[in-house]
Order: sequence, then structure tokens, then C-alpha cells
Amino acid sequence: MTKYKEHTQTEMAFSNPALVKTLFGAHNDNLHRIAAATDTKIHARGNCVIIEGDNIASELAENILNQLYSLIKEGYPVYPNDVDYAANVLSRDHRTRLKDIFLDTIYIKADKQTVAPKSPMQKAYIDAIRKFDIVFGIGPAGTGKTYLAMAMAVAELTKKRVNRIILTRPAVEAGEALGFLPGDLAEKVNPYLRPLYDALNDMIKIEKASAMMEHGIIEVAPLAFMRGRTLNDSFVILDEAQNSTSEQMKMFLTRIGYNSKAVITGDITQSDLPAGRASGLAEARDLLKDIADIAFVHFTKKDVVRHKLVQKIIDAYERKEQREKEG
Repeated sequence: MTKYKEHTQTEMAFSNPALVKTLFGAHNDNLHRIAAATDTKIHARGNCVIIEGDNIASELAENILNQLYSLIKEGYPVYPNDVDYAANVLSRDHRTRLKDIFLDTIYIKADKQTVAPKSPMQKAYIDAIRKFDIVFGIGPAGTGKTYLAMAMAVAELTKKRVNRIILTRPAVEAGEALGFLPGDLAEKVNPYLRPLYDALNDMIKIEKASAMMEHGIIEVAPLAFMRGRTLNDSFVILDEAQNSTSEQMKMFLTRIGYNSKAVITGDITQSDLPAGRASGLAEARDLLKDIADIAFVHFTKKDVVRHKLVQKIIDAYERKEQREKEG
């Protein structure tokens, strides 16, 4: 049954002035964001808002405001980006309960901000990491694959469920021929591992992270250095796995030892391997998809949680690629 659009004016009242200040945002910025996302007009009147727009858009704006207010009442510190995420999630499925997603705190960062999922797919991803020992997170950049895996790893280490964290990625740009690069080992591999260091330093203060690396509690190394090892009591993250070869992926997966978890992340559409060289990630997806104890979580561009322009940029490039395919 088609729901007809008609212009409506809805008034909402919120009881707690202190919480309303957080809900509305500085200079009513959150209201402006919701209005832009829902194509409505939202006017603040004290502790009330008046929503103007068609009935479908107004109901979406009302749903966003109600659910964000409920989060704030639970003590969740709603930031402007959270408003954007909420609008994105609820516009896709108005039945989604934001509490089930946003309140699933994984880790509290060094700056006291919490790390939590921002979409149903991110929630499914962290639930899979909790349940399975090997999890593949596949999808475009900006969907939180590596960042959430890092947060889960630090949380597991903090709770003493693992003894160390190992972060690795292929140094494909160097062909892993590290001996031919200038400098010592750290200088050779750092450019390829920088994104992992960046994510780690966002979770743990730099001084503490450096001390943990010195003691071998956290290790950051190129994929080639995993050969011949057995990784027990570890949380292992293989990032940019689309750039691993078939042989490297097999080698990595067979390193996993007792009481260990492995999270493999990558975007199959963005392989930097030489032409004609098959991606180890794509092959693993096809070979292992029917193994019940291995989880595959597939993200799409709709799950991008970076700046809202990122999704538009992805759309533009996808349209270009489609035009090229059509000749």
C-alpha cells in the first residue's frame, strides 16, 4: 500500500532542559543536520521543536530525534557525526533501534571517547568477532573494518583474554623485497604500516603503545614476517588483505594457534597486485565461505561512516567505472 505524502507540522516536547541542549547541539547544529538529512524544516522553541515537511520526512525526523534523545538519557554523548549516522541508518530502516547499536561500547579510548558501532553492519561485524575465531570483513574504505577490529583487539588485551596483539598487512608496493629498501627494518616497513599505527595510537596513548611494542605485547609487521610462526594467545589483524597473494593468505591463516582470534580486512575491488595475480582475499572468500566456524561480513558503500562526502565520492567513481565497462 502506497503511503501518500502530505505536508504536516509536528510539535515535539522534551522534558529535560539539560538533555535538550545536547540533543539540539551547539547553535542548534544537530537540528540543522537532521533537517538537511530529512528534507524538512525544524524550528526550536525552548524545549520543543516544530517539524515541517511531508508526512514521511517528518516521521523520519521525529524518529531520529526521539531515538537520539533516548540515547542521551542513557548517558551516550551524541556528537554531530552520530546525528549523521543516525539519519543514515534510520532512513534505510525506520525500525532499527539505535540503542542496540550505539550503546554496544567496545572500548574507551585514551581521550575517554567510546568506540561503538555506528550501523547495523558494524554491529554484526563486532558480534561476529566476539563469536568466531576467524572473521573476514570485506568492503570499501571508510566502513570501519580495521578500526573496529583494532578496538576489539585492545579490549581483549585489556581484559587479559589474549596476551598480545599482532597487526600486519602486505607491503605490496615494495613487492615485499624489503632487503632492497634503504634503512633498518623499521624504516623499511613503516610507510606500509603507518595506517595501523595511526589506528593504534587513536586507541592507546603513544607512550603506552610504544612501551607495549618494546615488550612485544603489540607487534606491527609486514605479512611476509608471519611465515614460520605459530600465533597462540593472540589477536591478529591482517589489514589490506586484498593485496595478499594466494600463498600468503594460506600461510597467514595456518599460523593461527590456540586461544587466538584473526580478523582479515580488505576491499576486493581495490587490489594493488600485478595484473593477472589473483587476490588471496578473493580466493579465501570463495574457498572458505561454507566453513561454519568462519564468519564473513560484507560491507557496502551504504556502511561508510567517514565524512558524508566519502559516500558521494565512491558513487562518482562507481559511475565512472560503469561507463567505462559499457564502452
